[in-house]
Amino acid sequence: MNSLVNTPIAPAPLLADSRPMIDPFGRAVTYLRVSVTDRCDFRCTYCMAENMTFLPKKDLLTLEELDRLCSAFIAKGVRKLRLTGGEPLVRKNIMFLVRALGRHIEAGHLDELTLTTNGSQLARHAAELYDCGVRRINVSLDTLDADKFRAITRWGDLSRVMEGIEAAQKAGLKIKLNAVALKGFNDHEIANMLRFAHGRGMDLTVIETMPMGEIDEDRTDQYMPLSELRARLEQEFSLEDIAYKTGGPARYVTVKETGGRLGFITPMTHNFCESCNRVRLTCTGTLYMCLGQNDAADLRTALRASDDDAYLSAAIDEAITRKPKGHDFIIDRNNRPAVARHMSVTGG
Repeated sequence: MNSLVNTPIAPAPLLADSRPMIDPFGRAVTYLRVSVTDRCDFRCTYCMAENMTFLPKKDLLTLEELDRLCSAFIAKGVRKLRLTGGEPLVRKNIMFLVRALGRHIEAGHLDELTLTTNGSQLARHAAELYDCGVRRINVSLDTLDADKFRAITRWGDLSRVMEGIEAAQKAGLKIKLNAVALKGFNDHEIANMLRFAHGRGMDLTVIETMPMGEIDEDRTDQYMPLSELRARLEQEFSLEDIAYKTGGPARYVTVKETGGRLGFITPMTHNFCESCNRVRLTCTGTLYMCLGQNDAADLRTALRASDDDAYLSAAIDEAITRKPKGHDFIIDRNNRPAVARHMSVTGG
């Protein structure tokens, strides 16, 4: 194993002059999503083109720089931090960063450290994730059919994901499954996925496909409003709206027949911008204040310009003043994405 993984490090010191991050609309920013890599070992058809061009490794922040940058956000009021990708667990020595950030959990400066994964690398990392302070993860899973799974991911192996889920639960991690609702592909399978998840103590969240990045498919053929999916599910299940929140955009219901929770994320039909508490940081140090807007701030320059974190803190403050009220996604019949960058660049 690379010695970097076992090197003991302390988290970057918290800034003494930090101010809470309040955007122009009075929303406190307390949730940071960090894409640690744009690379992935799948090529999901709604997310990526099959032949992707990824960032040169020289453009990425080092793991130490990501730790320093995340620590600056924690000092400024971030209480929840989610690692994303691409697939975060394919980043070399990623557990070095997870362990570093876990120190903030121990110190009481961070309420939750979590990640979103496709599950392919989960079996070998699950126990260490728990040891680092991670208690809850999201696993992206769009179908329980092995052949359809291979088709939607192009390269994926469903059995490896199932092994990862089993290992994660054995390690003590709570799991929420995320499924993108795709018309004509998995829309009639969601009921079975719900039973599968709830039967194993997992929540399920369904998500509307979003117009981000050039792909090989026609999104108008894939898109399914979740209001339509919910109506279909209500023919089989009794759904009751609840106030449960995880800090993200999902609206939850309880399912009477299973006793489990089902979440709906609806960026297209009913956006969740009024309560947005999130910003997204890429592996190159670019901060996006909104998933559905192109305005961004270059924090890498500030990070590398000075060892004084006050300079970095000021750059973050300036960026938060530009956080917009919301996004307006539209599925375009001409298949033009509303945002040119792929979800894997911003962080899923």
